[in-house]
Amino acid sequence: MSIYLTAIVKSKEETTAALRSMLLEMVVNSRKEEACIQYDLHESAADNTFIFQEEWKDQTGLDLHNKQPYILEFVAQAGKLTDDIVIYKTEKLA
Repeated sequence: MSIYLTAIVKSKEETTAALRSMLLEMVVNSRKEEACIQYDLHESAADNTFIFQEEWKDQTGLDLHNKQPYILEFVAQAGKLTDDIVIYKTEKLA
């Protein structure tokens, strides 16, 4: 059963360009993963906010994704680059 995630990443104003670059690399790498069904990145430039829409084949695939070096690097850098990160795990209703 698919796993759906929406992640909202609020950039520090001075790190928006660096964060955008890192997030775009995450998209490229994540889309190569076998369990990745959807991994889309949106930006609200007006308030330095990035929004991921993700769909994963199953929890095992998502767990493997979260152990990838590029994800671990993002987690390590997040405190320097972001003001806030909120992740919603949802169920598709329609």
